[in-house]
Amino acid sequence: MPIALLALAVSAFGIGTTEFVMMGLLPNVADDLGTSVPTAGYLVSAYALGVVIGAPLLTAFGARVPRKRMLLLLMGLFTVGNLATALAPGFGTLLAGRVLAGLPHGAFFGVGAVVATRLVREGRAARAVATMFLGLTVANVVGVPAATALGQQLGWRATFLVVTGIGLVAIASLAALIPQVPAEGQAGIRHEIRALGNRQVLLGLLTAVFGFAGIFAVYSYLASMMTKVTGFSESSVTVVLALFGVGMTLGTLIAGPLTDRAPRYTLYGGLGGLSAMLVLFHFAAQAKWASLVMVVVLGVTGFLITTPIQMLVMRAASHAPTLASASNQSAFNLANAGGAWVGGAVIAAGWGWTSPTLVGAGLALIGLLIAMLAGRSEKRASRIVARNEAVPVATTTSS
Repeated sequence: MPIALLALAVSAFGIGTTEFVMMGLLPNVADDLGTSVPTAGYLVSAYALGVVIGAPLLTAFGARVPRKRMLLLLMGLFTVGNLATALAPGFGTLLAGRVLAGLPHGAFFGVGAVVATRLVREGRAARAVATMFLGLTVANVVGVPAATALGQQLGWRATFLVVTGIGLVAIASLAALIPQVPAEGQAGIRHEIRALGNRQVLLGLLTAVFGFAGIFAVYSYLASMMTKVTGFSESSVTVVLALFGVGMTLGTLIAGPLTDRAPRYTLYGGLGGLSAMLVLFHFAAQAKWASLVMVVVLGVTGFLITTPIQMLVMRAASHAPTLASASNQSAFNLANAGGAWVGGAVIAAGWGWTSPTLVGAGLALIGLLIAMLAGRSEKRASRIVARNEAVPVATTTSS
């Protein structure tokens, strides 16, 4: 793989760290700013809101900007957002800093995925995209636990100063390693929006919303399940979350070559496996050893679907893939928020701490059905095209 992909992975590592680290620092932030932990929880939602808003807007308005320059601008905005977070004097400005840091998230992955596919030869595009996403998953294994520990020892502001430093390293890496890649030939806001309205793109985004909502319905409450049901101590939760991160990394590594061979079947297998494993986890959560194994397996199956969804969406919008690719990140964050809400709702209804596993299984199954509908629609369209191409063109001759 080209070394330029390392720059994209480093950037993804920084983005992944800042996205998830706030969850572990909410008590510290609440104490420092004199607010409650539930109120501080809006800081997690603020970042997701920035992603949902920024992904389509920044991508569309940057459609004609050369890709390397666009990546540098987006990572610059990310770095400024994290610096604003670290220096925020009060809760309001901290909230604004989180929104600002989230704005370039989706657009960066949208542009980055397109650039990654341009850096490799045909047949290895999915592996290139998976390599970029590897930075995101490694952040959950290394970056988030380390940044959380740093914030707990030196204060939460120190964490975001370090993330700001990672942003600067990412900018330097992008400037040094990414070659000049021109914007797509037909790029433009109207052209990108038209591509976003493609039926296959919309079905792909819906698949992402329901599929990822299935895993986030459980991941959002995994710590509580492990302590209240399985019987782990609170000090062991970091290890449990790190194991989930290991599963995420393995799933991303496996997804690359499988997606290059058969993206649809990789997606079907991932969603079907995720639904089945979530049901199994409902029962395995009662035993410590079984729950630890299942946490890794859930990470694998949950993130086995990331690369195929990204590639299928980009393929469906082949003439203007950047906005569709970025919108997939908006779908991912909608799934994050929606899955957490549904999981919390069933717990609040008294269904039990493991009830999100069954709800998550249902959401993943809906995602699988949507993906299969998209697959049938794609096959039908291909048959129509093949039939039209097979019809001989009538010619006339003069006597």
